[in-house]
Amino acid sequence: MAGLYLHIPFCKKRCSYCDFHFVTNFQKHREALILTMSKEIELRKNDLTERIDSIYFGGGTPSLLEKHEFELLLNSISSNYSVGDNIEITIEANPDDCSELKLQDWINLGINRLSIGLQSFKDGELEWMNRSHTTEQGISAVKNAQKAGFSNISIDLIYGLPELNKEEWLISLKNAVALNPSHISAYCLTVEPKTALHKWTSIGRFNPLDEEIQNEQFEDLILFLEKHNYEQYEISNFAKNQSYAKHNTAYWEGKKYLGFGPSAHSYDRINRRWNISNNSVYCKNVGLNSLWYQQEELSKEDQWNELFLTGFRTKWGVNKKSIELLGGLNDSEQKMLSKFISLGLLINTNTSWILTFEGKKQADGLASEMFRLNNN
Repeated sequence: MAGLYLHIPFCKKRCSYCDFHFVTNFQKHREALILTMSKEIELRKNDLTERIDSIYFGGGTPSLLEKHEFELLLNSISSNYSVGDNIEITIEANPDDCSELKLQDWINLGINRLSIGLQSFKDGELEWMNRSHTTEQGISAVKNAQKAGFSNISIDLIYGLPELNKEEWLISLKNAVALNPSHISAYCLTVEPKTALHKWTSIGRFNPLDEEIQNEQFEDLILFLEKHNYEQYEISNFAKNQSYAKHNTAYWEGKKYLGFGPSAHSYDRINRRWNISNNSVYCKNVGLNSLWYQQEELSKEDQWNELFLTGFRTKWGVNKKSIELLGGLNDSEQKMLSKFISLGLLINTNTSWILTFEGKKQADGLASEMFRLNNN
């Protein structure tokens, strides 16, 4: 099993919190970029010989693509890779792009999973985030997608927003559950460099929500969704009836994937590769030289650290066989895990080390306690 990721770096507007690679003046490079991505897909066909079980269009805003652009990219994939019969094909979509015509086009193309970026159910928050949709458009997008025939729909939410209180957050969760999506992803607002949010913070226009309140909202998120039959299978991801995202789950399980397009990453368990975050340089150099990407070989320490960083985030935990393949636990690491257990943060099963409810609140911190220093 393996996956393909396609980064579509186009957006109508610049969200205040977003630090992903994208441009808003994309018409200039649009045709060239899609054609170059198709070329990259073909050029790298020997980089991944396993069966492809997931294709993910991320961004940016993939829902801005026209039907013929999706067709070109999907045909390039099917012509150059072994594609599984039950493949999951996901596109990230903005609510204002989910017209009846586009929804039907996506279904006809074989796209079978939507990740719709609602983010909030309050117009004031959406305006503050500089989103291109309203609350009403967000709700309509989910309902229209369901009506069109999409049964696998994920919605995105953001908590930890300025002045968001407990009651408002619970109302947002109630609104989300009422839409009955198969999957919900919820992320705590973070202040990333080179974003509008970072600038507002530096001049005192924005004050991040207290960390204790953020943690309370995280707890409310888990408990509320659990009551409504959503299973937390990864720190920020919740699914009904085991509707796990195949693509993202493969990331967390350390499976191979290729990334196409500017800023896209690839991983084969030993090497990590990333494309340049520049549309014109990418288009100019693909197929001619290696100036459009960089690559690093992961040391044993890197592989170990990633195992704990990703594994501790999931319901499956850190697999003991994977630990043994990387040399096994030393005495200090064994003592650290025992300490986590005594503090009620970790469970030791026959096959894995899995974080408890309390442990999930500090997953990244606990993972970092298990990191090994890189000797390179």
